[in-house]
Amino acid sequence: MELGITTFAETYPDPKTGEKIGHGERLRHVLEEIVLAEQVGLEVYGVGEHHRPDFASSSPAVVLAAAAGMTSKIRLTPAVVILSSDDPVRVFQDYATLDLVSDGRAELLVGRGSFIESFPLFGYSLSDYDELFSEKLELLLAIRGQERITWNGRFRSPLEDQAIYPRPQQDPFPIWVGVGGSPESIVRAATRGLPVALAIIGGNPDRFAFFADLHRKTLAESGHDPALAPLAVHAHGYVADSDEQAGDEYYNAYAVAMTQLGRERGWGPMTRPQFEMMRSPEGSLVLGDVETVATKIIRMREVLGIARFMLHISVGTLPHEQVLHAIELLGTKVAPLVKAS
Repeated sequence: MELGITTFAETYPDPKTGEKIGHGERLRHVLEEIVLAEQVGLEVYGVGEHHRPDFASSSPAVVLAAAAGMTSKIRLTPAVVILSSDDPVRVFQDYATLDLVSDGRAELLVGRGSFIESFPLFGYSLSDYDELFSEKLELLLAIRGQERITWNGRFRSPLEDQAIYPRPQQDPFPIWVGVGGSPESIVRAATRGLPVALAIIGGNPDRFAFFADLHRKTLAESGHDPALAPLAVHAHGYVADSDEQAGDEYYNAYAVAMTQLGRERGWGPMTRPQFEMMRSPEGSLVLGDVETVATKIIRMREVLGIARFMLHISVGTLPHEQVLHAIELLGTKVAPLVKAS
């Protein structure tokens, strides 16, 4: 089982001082995190794409390319590329280039996005939300499959026997689909033989067993080998030296971020009792000391059959040193427990 880290390079105000870290400094912190993640034996690091002031990374391919020059083993992926509002040709070129400069360590995780800012920014209508992703995924997979493309669709100018370069080092180039909880998204990925990353950021993780089973069933019914299209989980969480320390260090920053998102989406503010419920054995937060975090990851593997787990530590703004310590514990303490179980 692979373990890794994801980040959106958040820049929410510090819960104690109210100060905000600059985008440049935050991105340099991300690069330090990626280097450390490789040093402690983690297998993959993902950087999200967002187009708003509280996240520093609107171009994950550029951040990951910088990381490629500082590392040699860790796999590098977006988390996710908002394919619906991007050009599949350019996305393929960017990540094929990343694959070449990283010596075959790039992956591509695509999705529809959990925020909507990219749609008006790049001239797309939210009324086409699902159709945009479906059409662009088809084009992306066609480009992966062959160098020369003849294609016609609704949302992009036609391609007539057009060559797409460069070609990635890996063949086939890994393309995953990020899914937040839509059966239709699971079926769309599985019928195309694609691996899926489930975003579990609320509720009981056991309820995602339905999606895991649906993925494997649809893969088999569509003539694909489920072993070649694994499942991953992306979840919020944190590792500290004790359960109490993990909760105390994580809560304030997490509450700031989730309360702000709640105001935008009609949720109530994050409260400590709600947080404690989320960190319970039945909750979505993968948070605690080494043993607690390992136990929760192992349970997800048993219930969902996942082959990869990605911990999203920096949901709110934590001190950089605390994030680095959590990464160190995940790689040196949690991962050995998970892999030995």
